Amino acid sequence: MIGNECLAFLHSLFGDSEMKVHRFEDASEFYQQVKDYLLSDEAQHCLLLSIVNTLILYPGRYNCNLYLATVETNGNIVAVAMRIPPRKLLLSKIQDNAAVEAIAQDLHDDRQQLPGVNSLAEQAKAFTQAWLALTGKTSELGMQLRIHQLDKVEPIARCNGYLRHATQDDFDLLVDWYKAFSVEAFGAVKGNEERSVKGDLSQKNLYLWQDRTPVSIVCGKVSTPNGSWIGPVYTPPEYRRKGYATSCVAALSQILLDRGCRYCFLFTDLANLTSNHIYRIIGYQPVCDWHDYSFSEDIADATA
Repeated sequence: MIGNECLAFLHSLFGDSEMKVHRFEDASEFYQQVKDYLLSDEAQHCLLLSIVNTLILYPGRYNCNLYLATVETNGNIVAVAMRIPPRKLLLSKIQDNAAVEAIAQDLHDDRQQLPGVNSLAEQAKAFTQAWLALTGKTSELGMQLRIHQLDKVEPIARCNGYLRHATQDDFDLLVDWYKAFSVEAFGAVKGNEERSVKGDLSQKNLYLWQDRTPVSIVCGKVSTPNGSWIGPVYTPPEYRRKGYATSCVAALSQILLDRGCRYCFLFTDLANLTSNHIYRIIGYQPVCDWHDYSFSEDIADATA
């Protein structure tokens, strides 16, 4: 009953527009369908665009059944959804919030066990409400992030050292630092760090700031037609407060702009006041907030 009452409440908020969910199996076909919609707000969709780009260029990187979907009404896309199991659901900006319920229902009908959702703050909250109404689960708001965009690198005082490409010789160090980053950012090692490092090395996306020894790491790759996405950025505790991360990100941002990118994008954790400050010094401007919700294990099926 509680679930039905919640759904009725969502209907009252979002209306009863007829929504049609369309799924895609081919990433290239999916991209052709959604590119105009995603590019209309490129900064807000930089993560989705980056993942689609990876799926097209490196189709063997993810060995799982992808969830690639659009929601349309009257022939117009109003929402885009993506999921690479076992990861969380990703949602685009949503033009008609009735699409939130349509996506939730489609996933629920498919008996997908979602660990959570990542999206713009309003969309993430709305989907969480719809999913809890259908499943009887509980949720927890985790990381609260902010997307930033840069189109010009501001002059800064550079620290000692220089930016260089990471190489295979750095592999063990890179894996250790990826694991350390995962622990700090997500609370635990994700378990895919070696594969991530191998992929980023092969794509020549990984850079190190080299002083007398490597002191900071940054990953940057062309992720959208007009921009590059920077992240992760990690400096071990013993090397912090020396300006390494600031110089590292500034140098790579300039390289990417010089290669023809119009913008660079990155995510910051709103709880990390230091990173939000240093990136603004470089020239990154806030665009929007991005929230990460986790769902509990199944408690009850509200439709039962």
